[in-house]
Parts: sequence; structure tokens; C-alpha cells
Amino acid sequence: MQTIEEKKIVYSSCKVKLQAIHDTMDLLSGKWKVTIIGYLNIMGKCRFMELQRNVEGIGAKMLSKELKDLEINELITRTVYDTRPVTIQYELTPYGRTLQNIINEMYTWGIKHRERIIKKKKN
Repeated sequence: MQTIEEKKIVYSSCKVKLQAIHDTMDLLSGKWKVTIIGYLNIMGKCRFMELQRNVEGIGAKMLSKELKDLEINELITRTVYDTRPVTIQYELTPYGRTLQNIINEMYTWGIKHRERIIKKKKN
């Protein structure tokens, strides 16, 4: 049986871990951020219209908002090229690429989950 002091230590550790999870979920929340990060992770540098075409269902206004949020949080960079018309490209920062393992785990889990659900519906 744990002492009160041991319980306080476990609770404190748990609280820190849950706060870190909450912070991550806040940053990646919503329907689009993980998809945008995943696409940039696979494709590298992309222009706005390429992202809009390939992130199925997202509108220009929402894409713009999500890109700004990701840029503020230093997960992507926005590079403006002095061309006619102006060219703007987005890409993951090295910090943004640190999410690659999380995104890959989500992908792996999602594939397994979908297969499990499909198999369950067939039975």
C-alpha cells in the first residue's frame, strides 16, 4: 500500500504528464492541422493551392487560418518568393518534423483500427 507521500509523488507526475498531453492536443486540435502537417511531412515544400487541392474538404479561409496557427507555433515556415505573381511556399520546420513519429503512430493505429472495424462489420 502506498503512503500519502508516495501518492502525492505519483499524482504530481501524472498531472505533469496529463498537462503535456493536453498541450499537445491543444496544438494539434481540430480537423485539419494533423492532415496539413502529415501532407507537408510527405511532400515537403508546398504552395497554398497545392495544399488546398490535396487536403480534401478544406476551404481557403480555414487553410489560411490553420497555416497561420502552425506558423505561430513554429511548426511550419512560410517563404515568400519575389516572383510575378508572388510565390509562397510552406514547409515543416525541423521542430515541426519532430511530430513525424506521432503522425506515423496515428497512421499505423488508424490503419489497424479501420481494418478491425471493417472485419467486425463483415462478421
